[in-house]
Parts: sequence; structure tokens; C-alpha cells
Amino acid sequence: MTVTVSATLAVNEALAEKRRQGLSVLPLGFGEAGLPVHPVMRDQLSAGNGANAYGPVAGTAALREAAAGYWARRGLATDPGLVIAGPGSKPLLYSLLLEIGGDTAIAAPSWVSYAAQSRLVGQRPLMVPTATGEGGVPQPDLLHAAVTGAREQGRTVNAVIVTLPDNPTGTVAGPDTVRRLAEVARELDLVVISDEIYRDLVHPAASGEAPTEVRSPAEFAPERTVVSTGLSKNLALGGWRIGVLRLPDSEIGHRLRGGLLGLASEIWSSPSAPVQAAAAHAFTEPAELVDHIDRSRRLHGLVARAVTDTFVRAGAAVAAPRAAFYLYPDFEPHRERLAAAHGVTTGPELTGLLLDRYGMGVLPAVEFGEGTEALRMRVATSLLYGDTEERRYAALAATDPLALPWIRAHLDRLEEVLGSLLDSEPAPTVSERQDGAEPLYC
Repeated sequence: MTVTVSATLAVNEALAEKRRQGLSVLPLGFGEAGLPVHPVMRDQLSAGNGANAYGPVAGTAALREAAAGYWARRGLATDPGLVIAGPGSKPLLYSLLLEIGGDTAIAAPSWVSYAAQSRLVGQRPLMVPTATGEGGVPQPDLLHAAVTGAREQGRTVNAVIVTLPDNPTGTVAGPDTVRRLAEVARELDLVVISDEIYRDLVHPAASGEAPTEVRSPAEFAPERTVVSTGLSKNLALGGWRIGVLRLPDSEIGHRLRGGLLGLASEIWSSPSAPVQAAAAHAFTEPAELVDHIDRSRRLHGLVARAVTDTFVRAGAAVAAPRAAFYLYPDFEPHRERLAAAHGVTTGPELTGLLLDRYGMGVLPAVEFGEGTEALRMRVATSLLYGDTEERRYAALAATDPLALPWIRAHLDRLEEVLGSLLDSEPAPTVSERQDGAEPLYC
């Protein structure tokens, strides 16, 4: 089958090309954490640079024990022997889909790679809608109906993927929804794959708000839930490529472990030894890294809320993000206006217009498993913090990061673009804005 470049990577490359042409851009398409590497992690990586042996396929004992402790502190007692490390969450997920076999139920919308990898392993993904404000978890009743219907048609459906917290919406499914999902999975004998890579990035509660609670399906269906996490989001270490799986202590988990180790031995042999050493330290959660992550989630929350408010003022419908650095605005309220003013009737047409005319990179809902007619888009806010370590550290440290001139410039430009999109008076295009002023992407 033909495989195209992941949409998130493609939009990042498109924006990079515009910058090479000297054009200002609004980088809202790529889900990278956008923050510097903590000095402690630099030191740990450097200290391990002499480790050049392949090491155990499952990962080093130190890393697996540290990851087990990480999960135990979140209420999930874990046997280090049931932890498997790999070079990032993506290859771990791919290997898991290969080993489980059959088709997989996937939330709509959901991260672009779930359905893409499902197709790569020869599956037909079964897309199941989520409820507004509870992204990442298929509605349990709809999941039951979809899996039952697919099986009646002769399909084999063996797993369901959930994301807690969610990419692309930045929302968190409530405990009751997660519990009911787990009950359906048990009734239908589905393996639950719970991607919890954003779990540490729940936004601090605003004044008067109740704290956001993240409950793992492993709490409700421990015998059949595989949990995935990594360091690419909470510590902004995407380029280091390290992820870990927590397998259930059950017949399902032990069977999966054997198959996954066999696949891993033929695909990546073992994760990078220096990175594993640094990751082992990170998963012990020393105080300086906990503080760094706390500052990160505060920054993510403040900027995501500010961007959300800008879309709301423009008349888009948006479920308030609760975690990570995403939101998922819907321009359905402006469908008639967009068609009349711009000839836009589909999500790809809308995001294409924003990119081509204004240099604003976002991704249409169709990339996340929805129909082309949906006027929703994923907006990632984490590349607004600055393009130098100095500015990113300043954003982390600022009492009011929204007042920093480079972040303020992005927010003002977003307001201008959305106003132009829905107004008869067009804002300057990216080429018209090249007036010698400091570029928006800083």
C-alpha cells in the first residue's frame, strides 16, 4: 500500500518551507512539546554515552524498574518484568497491533497514527465517535454497537485504542466513561490499548474549577489493558525516541510479552543504551524534573486557554482543553459565511486557505478520522513559546507568559487572521506582512 508522510510532519515541513522563503507563519500544526531539555537530562545522557552494548530486548532492568515505580505512584502496581521499552511510542504501538491481530476500534477523532498504523498492518480500523469534551475514548454504547455489528459481518475485532488525555482535542474523558469503556471491553473480550503519554500534562485548575481527574482503564479492566507512555511530551524529548509499555499481569499480558519481544528483537534489537540510562533517571521523578513538568503544564494550560479564547471570540465552537497543548475548534457555525466569502465547504479547503493565504498551519479533522465535510481542525499551541532556548526558558519562568512579546505577537496575529477569515476586509497575507518587523515565528 502507498503510505504518505504523516499529516503532522507534513504541515511542519510546509511551514518550514514558508520560513525559508522569508514568510511569517503561525505554527499551530505540529504536536511537539516546544520546550528545552532540562540540564539534568543533558547530564544524564552525557553520563551514559559510553554504553554501546545492545542490551536486553525489553530494555534495561534499571529503566523497567523506574517505569514500574512511575506507574505505581499513579495507582497502577507494575511488575518490571511486564514493562517493555522501545525507540518511541510509535514502534511499540505498531508492534502491539501486529501481535494482537484483527481489526482495532479507534476513537474518532484520534491521533493520526492510530488508523494509519492499523492499515499498515493490514487492518481495517473501526472508527467510533467520541462525546464532546471527552475526546480520546469512544462512546461506550457506540463501541459496543460498532464491534458487535462488525463481528456480525464476519470481521475480527480484537482491540480498542484510547488516549488519556486526548490528542487532538486536549480534553479528558471522565471516570464514568472510562469505567464503562472498560466494561464493554471485558464483555466483548477486547484488549484495551491506553495511550497515556499526556497524563503528566493536565493543566492546573483555574480559579473555581475542580481539578481534572485522569483515570486509566487499567484501573477498571487490569487484566486486559496495555498502557503506553514516554518522555516526548512531559519532558519534551521527542527526538530522543524512547517509550515504554506496561503489560497486564494476566494470561493476555504474558502472551503479548512473548510476541512483542520476538518482534522487537527483529525490528530494533534494543533501545538506545544512553537514552535508556537517562530515561531511567527521569522515571524516578526527581524533584527538579517534577518542578520542570509542573512549569510546563502551567505554560501549556495558559497558552492553550488564550488560543481557545481567541477562537471562541471568533465564533468557533470549542470544548475547553484540560491537558496537553491542543484544542479542536469547529467552524460549523460559520459554514454559510465561509462558503459565500471563500468558496470553502470542507475541512481541507479551510485549513488549506489558512495555510496558503495567512501562513497558519493547522490540521483538518479528516486527518483524525472524521469526514472531509467537518469544519473542525486540530490546533497545537506548543510552538508559540519561541524558537530559541532563551525564549523558551523565559516562557517557562514568566509569571505571565502571555505578555512576552513573541507569544503576544502570535496571539495578536491569530486574532487578526480569524477576524479576516470571517470578515469582508481581508487581513494582510503572509507575503504582504513582510515589512521588516520581527517575524511572528520567534
